Amino acid sequence: MSLNTIKKPIEAELDLFEQKFREAMKSNVALLDRIMHYIVQRKGKQMRPMFVFLAAKMCGEVKESTYTAASMIELLHTATLVHDDVVDDSLERRGFFSVNALWKNKIAVLVGDFLLSKGLLLSVNNNEFNLLRIMCDSVRDMSEGELLQIEKARKLDIKEEIYYDIIQKKTASLIATACAAGASSSGVGDDIILKAKLLGEKIGMAFQIKDDLFDYGDSEIGKPRGIDIKERKMTLPIIYTLNNCDSKTKSFIINTIKNHNTDQKKVKELIQLVIQHGGIAYTERKMMEYKTEAERMLSSFPDNPSRRAMQELIDYTISRKN
Repeated sequence: MSLNTIKKPIEAELDLFEQKFREAMKSNVALLDRIMHYIVQRKGKQMRPMFVFLAAKMCGEVKESTYTAASMIELLHTATLVHDDVVDDSLERRGFFSVNALWKNKIAVLVGDFLLSKGLLLSVNNNEFNLLRIMCDSVRDMSEGELLQIEKARKLDIKEEIYYDIIQKKTASLIATACAAGASSSGVGDDIILKAKLLGEKIGMAFQIKDDLFDYGDSEIGKPRGIDIKERKMTLPIIYTLNNCDSKTKSFIINTIKNHNTDQKKVKELIQLVIQHGGIAYTERKMMEYKTEAERMLSSFPDNPSRRAMQELIDYTISRKN
């Protein structure tokens, strides 16, 4: 199932959103406008706006508020990507140079701040204070999740429940926010908004676990193997393996992550140990559990083309190649 097929029920809305989003990105500062143009030209799959529009049409109908919600979410998402590239010292994003690679860290941080402020102002200028609250919750969660991951990476002592807490805050919270904002924009009550948020959270958990599995896949998937290990990120396959191996294997894994995370031979050996100890199989099972929970929640929404497209988007989330 391709994203283009999934987009069918919201194709017209996404086209109009594209125009509105480009407008929201404009600046009177020539340098900033040039960077905004660069970012827009290299946009990703725009899955988060898709969640906004599908959630809105699942719960009711798309309104002007929905376009505001989608633009806010995409501005926030883009801001976090720009800041993440600075934090991770990454020079590439989606196969192109990152903003910090072309314009250096100082400008990249300011660009991220600009995008975040644009999203907040969009809600204030349109009197969308409920959307503002939903979005600010997400900004807080994402910041906390990133800092929690950094804190735990120093000691390599992440327990499985802490890992879930990190990915819930770092990744799932934005997809949850997209679904909640979409539902809210259609004018439904708080109970439906909360249900949409929880649906998005379950999808987001499955999405991030799938991302973590890419570290152990083939080179064709677009994400280099072992990149999380090089960045000392304790993902579920490693956490499970550390809890289910002998002391010698445990020492090797911890020593590799701490002291030899750029040694390709040792990283490859570590990946093989994770596979042998069932780390991948366990992680795939957990991903499917979250997918099943998301599908169960989705079934409680009215059956319509948007709900069916949301189901296809859930399927895509765990079958994607990058």
